[in-house]
Amino acid sequence: MTVLEADPELVGGIARTVEYHGHRFDIGGHRFFSKNEEIEALWTELLGDEMLVRPRLSRIYYRRRYFAYPLRAMDAFVGLGPIETARCLWSYLGSRLHPVPQPQNLEQWVSNKFGRRLFEIFFKTYTEKVWGIPTSELSADWAAQRIKGLSMGEVVRNAILPRRLRGLRGELPKTLIDHFRYPRLGPGQLWDEVTARVRGAGHEVQLDRRVIEVRHAPGAPIEVLSRDAEGRTHRHAATHAVSTVALRDLIQMLRPAPPAAILEAAEHLGYRDFLTVALIVRGDRIFPDHWIYVHDPGVKVGRLQNFRNWSPSMAADDETTALGLEYFCFEGDGLWTASDAELLELGARELQELGLAPTQDVIDGTVVRQAKAYPVYDDGYLARVALIRAWLEQNIPNLHLCGRNGMHKYNNQDHSMMTALIVARRIAGVSDRDPWRVNTDAEYNEFRRDGDPDLTGRQVPNRKR
Repeated sequence: MTVLEADPELVGGIARTVEYHGHRFDIGGHRFFSKNEEIEALWTELLGDEMLVRPRLSRIYYRRRYFAYPLRAMDAFVGLGPIETARCLWSYLGSRLHPVPQPQNLEQWVSNKFGRRLFEIFFKTYTEKVWGIPTSELSADWAAQRIKGLSMGEVVRNAILPRRLRGLRGELPKTLIDHFRYPRLGPGQLWDEVTARVRGAGHEVQLDRRVIEVRHAPGAPIEVLSRDAEGRTHRHAATHAVSTVALRDLIQMLRPAPPAAILEAAEHLGYRDFLTVALIVRGDRIFPDHWIYVHDPGVKVGRLQNFRNWSPSMAADDETTALGLEYFCFEGDGLWTASDAELLELGARELQELGLAPTQDVIDGTVVRQAKAYPVYDDGYLARVALIRAWLEQNIPNLHLCGRNGMHKYNNQDHSMMTALIVARRIAGVSDRDPWRVNTDAEYNEFRRDGDPDLTGRQVPNRKR
């Protein structure tokens, strides 16, 4: 077995752990929590006591105030104030009495369910930052699945009832889990351990090997061509090949090329990109949260991570902290093309605007750009992926897809790992389970109870028709 990794130094993809001047941070905080017991057991087997149990703390920033997330009734009342709270309740009652008939977009659907005021506070700005699409252009169908099972009653119940009573009616939403696990040295520690075990078993993990071409023929092994930093080409023969390459890129690498319809379907698959501005700040208690969702439209940052709070070992010393400011963007736009110096200045300024640290306390920093962090899901994405998948299965059955970008499915890390396990078992001939059936419930504002269907495709933000 040979693993080809494009990065010259690190394994793990978006789940790698980057080190800068002794501080560690990952590309978006990776909570280790899964409803799949096999995945939980695998994490334990790989890291044992190195897998920490962390009490979750996260908040929402809105109008220069911080709100506990998940919502707490008294905290929300104090934060919003009696007048705004009354407006929210009045708006909610109005939406129940006079709903928009047959809502066509996310704004209308969420406003019907929670009222216009709560929609603007807790849904609109953050959703638009993440996806780069106005909520008036996101489909109501996506909202119905994204916020599946969550109602005003559910919010109030989880805000008011004692924790021991919240689960009596069923399983807690995934985002309401109050503990999670995390590797002591970040998520990359797990993939470093996997790499060591793969190499220890006599297999190869080759870094700095960017795949440039995938050659195929009926009934023949696959030949993969990769290129290193010096521009040298390497050839790798494979009876079976497993791809986590972005699906659009994979289709463009195939030789002979697929039919025009497949190439066109792949060309129209889009991606949302992402960058982390990691700032080294004086102090070891900047804020208590693991992460903060920034709903305020006055700043561009979408989410903040405090990596010392994820694990004390992520910090280089006892006097400074690495904070990750996350900006959602498209490759080639103003944020993506800004210089590192400009982004570090922006991050320091917005950190001060959020009241978290004065700019003079920022002593260093670095920028990490992550292309294709999130597959983008327009109206036609499911049909395009289905067309590509059917062609691959018929014409290159020994080429297998797994992972978020490999399948163009917005999987969480546990789901991505499960697709890889299923693919490996199919290749070994010990299982015929379909990796495309792995459930991909949403990361926030949605949960799945026992008996809910196992969706073949995650409902995703679509521009309304």
